[in-house]
Amino acid sequence: MLNTRASGVLMHLSSLPSPYGIGVMGEETKRFIRKIKDMGFSYWQVLPLNPPDFYGSPYASNAAFAISYLFIDPRGLVRDRLVKEDELSRSLYHGSPYTADFEFAANSRLELLKLAYSRISPEMHKKIEEFCNAHHWCEAYTLYGAAKERFGGKPWYEWDEPFARYETAVQHADELKAAQDFFKFVQYTAFTQWREIKQYANENGVKILGDMPIYVSFDSADVWENRHLFEIDDRTFIRKRVSGVPPDYFSEDGQLWGNPLYDWVAMEKDNYRWWCERIRAALQLYDTVRIDHFRAFASYWAVPADSDTAKNGVWEKGPGKALFDAVENELGEVPIVAEDLGVFGEDVVKLLEDTKFPGMRVIQFGFEPDADSTHLPHNYPRNCLAYVGTHDNNTLLAWLWETDDYHRRYALDYCGFTGDNWGEGGFHSPSCRKIIETVWRSHAAIAIISYQDLCGFGSDARMNVPGRAFGNWQFRTTEDMIAQIDTEYYKKINRIFKR
Repeated sequence: MLNTRASGVLMHLSSLPSPYGIGVMGEETKRFIRKIKDMGFSYWQVLPLNPPDFYGSPYASNAAFAISYLFIDPRGLVRDRLVKEDELSRSLYHGSPYTADFEFAANSRLELLKLAYSRISPEMHKKIEEFCNAHHWCEAYTLYGAAKERFGGKPWYEWDEPFARYETAVQHADELKAAQDFFKFVQYTAFTQWREIKQYANENGVKILGDMPIYVSFDSADVWENRHLFEIDDRTFIRKRVSGVPPDYFSEDGQLWGNPLYDWVAMEKDNYRWWCERIRAALQLYDTVRIDHFRAFASYWAVPADSDTAKNGVWEKGPGKALFDAVENELGEVPIVAEDLGVFGEDVVKLLEDTKFPGMRVIQFGFEPDADSTHLPHNYPRNCLAYVGTHDNNTLLAWLWETDDYHRRYALDYCGFTGDNWGEGGFHSPSCRKIIETVWRSHAAIAIISYQDLCGFGSDARMNVPGRAFGNWQFRTTEDMIAQIDTEYYKKINRIFKR
């Protein structure tokens, strides 16, 4: 239950400015925190910090617990006296400052980290081992990373025995010790830098709202270590059923995500230990955590693994409140936000009522003239987070330009914008501001705006188009663009609407 009225900014770490091709946990991040604090915001929402996939998506990671090494600030390695100042030149990015270059960042950062690791002291080695002992997932994840490197990046289910099975791989861990120790150093460094960022945010009155994908990738350390907790044939390593969503208005074939499904019967036997540990770990990184696709805890779409589309799936009952009872018994009351967007039934409504977790509302979804949508601000409950738009939405300005006259006119009328000059104003579009202010004056305890809408950007700044494989997650900004934000305007609406 949310008890304070506040506001926040949605901005992924990768989108922040830096000299290294992608946002990092450095001084630019601290300046961004100071900027949003100065505007009166008290939440910074980030997308998952886990290692992204080949396309840059943080929602298809090979590790549910780890932090991506892409976010490590090379200058921190200089401060730790592991890298010399003149050795940073290979990490400097000379491409567009408006694009996150994951490939460049991965190659250059890995090279620098290996150089830094070659210089660690015995004292640091001891700290790294202490870190790994304190984080139960670290041993399996770093062994997974070492084995994946040994087998040329192949997925774990294509590795040679004994490494294809975690329980036998640990018996041969000595063969991978040097590589595993390097990956331990990487995670120690990433967590150390993130703790500094989070502490800085909290000291400046800004809380971190994190993000947790509900599913994990088939090729992940989590599945490799815990095959028995997923719907996987233990002999052949073949997935039995996979995740997705059924056909709807937006997709006649549904969406076939392909993640292995949880074996909830197996998870119940140890009182949902894996989920308790995952949520515990997330709350060490964030002040509050949003769980993506929360509806699957009530009921989830299960598709045969050999299906070409999501059409042939069936609805299955999820663990429901039993899971969160186990979490509460283990961790106490936890600050969780439920991503409850999309179409769902009474089972999801009941789970939200039982857990009392706040849900989400997105004003763009509400502008249906012929319906009294729950996404219209007059229907917002107090216990929710109200969004101008999420990372999956078009920007607000682009939505206004691209929607039809009928929906645009309804949106503008609803938000009190009169006249026909809705497209004027550029970064300071008065029509966009009317919509933002409508969200801000709503009853919702927390109002969130994406950085792109904070600046009034168009569709070229969109973060993600669901269902599109390429061209997502690449948006990045600059120090100059952050400086041009209309600070006084956001100070004003946060003050007026008591946020």
